[in-house]
Amino acid sequence: MFSLHPLTILVIGILTVILMITVLKMNAFVALITSAMVVSLLAPGDLAEKISRVATEFGKTAAGIGIVIALAVVIGRCMMDSGAADRIVRGFLSLLGEKRSSTALMASGFVLSVPVFFDTVFYLLVPLARSMHRRTKKHYLKYAMAIAAGGVITHSLVPPTPGPLIMADNLGIDIGVMIMVGVLVALPAAVVGMFFSGFVDRRMNIQMRPLGGELSEPEPLEDHQLPGLFVSLLPIILPVLLVSTNTIVRAMAEGAAEGSGLSRAAGITAVLGDVNLAMLMSAAIAMWMLKSKRALTKTQLAKVVEVSLMSGGVIILITAAGGALGAMLKAAQVGPALLSLFRRPAAGMMLLVLGALIASLMKIAQGSCTVAMITSSAMIAAMVTSTKTLGYHPVYLAAAIGGGSMIGSWMNDSGFWIFVKMTGLTEAEGLKSWTPLLAIVGFTGVVVSFLLALILPIA
Repeated sequence: MFSLHPLTILVIGILTVILMITVLKMNAFVALITSAMVVSLLAPGDLAEKISRVATEFGKTAAGIGIVIALAVVIGRCMMDSGAADRIVRGFLSLLGEKRSSTALMASGFVLSVPVFFDTVFYLLVPLARSMHRRTKKHYLKYAMAIAAGGVITHSLVPPTPGPLIMADNLGIDIGVMIMVGVLVALPAAVVGMFFSGFVDRRMNIQMRPLGGELSEPEPLEDHQLPGLFVSLLPIILPVLLVSTNTIVRAMAEGAAEGSGLSRAAGITAVLGDVNLAMLMSAAIAMWMLKSKRALTKTQLAKVVEVSLMSGGVIILITAAGGALGAMLKAAQVGPALLSLFRRPAAGMMLLVLGALIASLMKIAQGSCTVAMITSSAMIAAMVTSTKTLGYHPVYLAAAIGGGSMIGSWMNDSGFWIFVKMTGLTEAEGLKSWTPLLAIVGFTGVVVSFLLALILPIA
């Protein structure tokens, strides 16, 4: 029976995704699920099951990430509408002071991009960057780039945003570990991005311009209209604490006697720290905050949730299709074929470099960080026959891929256009500011991942 080499199948699968997104302008879900079916048809296996197994793997991925993404979208929308996101930003500005306003804006983007998607966060924070420029008469580009530096890095490394979530699922990484290591890698990358923002601002010295077209700046709410800082932070902090605590307690309880205090504690944290329950509790707090602060009726609140879930459905479809593609690449034996290209002793660290490189190439080709992370982690997962052979925890693979997915952002990236249009920059100015910023932040993330894999392998 005629069969193709696994690497040929891999190339066909990647080209299918890139061509459908860039040439045919298809939705990412259609491109990914088509690629999964093409790869499955070319891969070994019973002909009668080649399409049904795509649907099976699609369902498995959706089961793992569907609830989390749906609730994350609800939390983000409720935080925006209730003023909680605005309160967090003002809290950072009050804490750090006007002189450190760029740090405050970076920190706000860093925190808010965990439950809220980057484009929404940037839209929220840009008016503050413009307001700060009106006061200081300088550093407009630095403020805007600091927001971007903080926002894109957690968007690419910290669940529950879809990219990190699906990477964790593809590579078999505990969500708590992904959160903790993601934050650990993201912090130095964001700081480097903020300093680079200052460097670019000094070289370009761009003054603020009026926003044209249909773009308008939202009127800021008065302080008394916003919820308190603690309750505003709670929808973000609560799931991170619960999931991370579960990860830590479970690790401590390994080998503990059954019925011991540590064993019982692990049972409790396993329930409370389940990411689905943690996100549900967080969503309940965010919904209560919106209802009470804006005096919504139950019907109005239900409408907000319904609209949020409609947008979340598209994200779930895309990420689940990416999971199906990853499973089909495994079925095609792409992993062993790729691994055979490298010498065994170097394979572990080479996978980090390869993951970042593939993610960057995918980013340059089709523009989406999320699609780059989904596709790259699926390919790398197919190469990992056993986590024990890596020599380090696979979470560093995910972090390196997340960093690589930011390198090479240009005009085919929706984030590029959001940055340019919301700041009033020209396309050329965007290529001189946004593009190198994401490259620096992403490269720093890759380097930090590499160093942590060497120094703190936690294998």
